[in-house]
Order: sequence, then structure tokens, then C-alpha cells
Amino acid sequence: MNQHNRILFAGDPHGDFKPLIAAAHKYQPEAVILLGDYDLDMPLEHCLEEIAGLTEIWWIAGNHDFESPKKFNNLFNSAFSDKDLHLKVTEIAGLRVAGLGGIFLGRVWYPPQRPKWHGKQHFLEHQTARVNKSGMTLKYLSAIWHDEFEALKTLKADILVSHEAPGSHRHGFKVIGELAVAMGVKHIFHGHLHENYAGFINKNIKVYGVANRAVSDLLGNTVS
Repeated sequence: MNQHNRILFAGDPHGDFKPLIAAAHKYQPEAVILLGDYDLDMPLEHCLEEIAGLTEIWWIAGNHDFESPKKFNNLFNSAFSDKDLHLKVTEIAGLRVAGLGGIFLGRVWYPPQRPKWHGKQHFLEHQTARVNKSGMTLKYLSAIWHDEFEALKTLKADILVSHEAPGSHRHGFKVIGELAVAMGVKHIFHGHLHENYAGFINKNIKVYGVANRAVSDLLGNTVS
């Protein structure tokens, strides 16, 4: 197996998993990592049953995955619920991979503005008893929270996968690059913006945007 194909990164499928499935059959990777926005009308394991025994399947969530209870449950309560990379570092195919799912939300934290809430507990403490009891809405669950983001900085990784883009993209966020520097990351792969591109931040961190339904290898080459 080509070592550059041992992990494949899948851009936002939006319900179409055929390119990822085809790439997994062709390249036989040790793992695939999905970068969010699945638009699931059935549990994720049903969409990927053709490759479930062929390769490891890992993922982070995108904003679309919080649009409805059905989409949310088909991901977070799927058979792959334990493969969520968000806010942790996981060794995959010999590399340490950190995950940052979700999006920056103006009502929570939208860099470079200061966060409106320090974290989920701070937010809930300032809500009515009814809201506090029922918990956060899906919209708030989709947000990147400042305290969790800062905690991720204390970990070390080789690769960062995120739904949002870093500052290498015109619609990206500089703080994701700052996160990568703090973690010692050398490569970032992101989805969300439906664009294949390669760029650099801080001179030595390579960034690869993976377009919707596209699949990239560890060098950022589009393989499907």
C-alpha cells in the first residue's frame, strides 16, 4: 500500500458517499476520516456498510449534522458514534490526529471577537430554568466553545482535521492556525467550504481544503 494513501480524507458528502466508497475500495486505506456535513437520512453505518469491514471509519461533525434531530441522531447515535474525533487526539494509522468539529457561531464565539460565553456551563447558568433543564438546542451544540478549544491546545498531534477552515482560506479563522501551532500540528485537513486547495500557514503548516464529495490522500492529492 502507498503510505500516502493509508489515510483518506472525505470532504462534505451531503448524502452522497459513492466517491468515498469507490476510493476506499481502490486504495484500501487503513482509515478514512470524514470532515462533516453528511445530511443523513439513515444511520451512518447503513451509508458506509460497503466499506465498514474494509477500513477504519472516523469522523467529525459539520453544521448540517445539527440541522434536525433526525440528522443528528443518524450520526451521533449511529454504530460509529464512538468514532467521533472532536476535541481529542487519536492515533490513526501511526499518526496522532486531532479533531475539531462544529462551527463558530456568532451567539457563542466568532473569532476574532471575544467569546460571549466562556463555555457551555457558563451559558446554561444564565438561561431560564426551563432551558437549563431541557439542555441546549442543536444549534448551540453545533458551536465551537472557547473553553473546549483552549483545552485542545494542551494536547499534541501530527494532523488536525476540522470542519471550519484556518486562515489559509479567505473565509477561514486565524485561531485554528494558532491551535495547530500550539499542538505541534504539521498538516490540517478541512471541509465545509467545498473547495480543493493547498496552502500554508505560519510557513511550515500545510493546509488542505477538501471539496464536497472529494477524497484526498495524506499529501492533499485528490484521489476521487
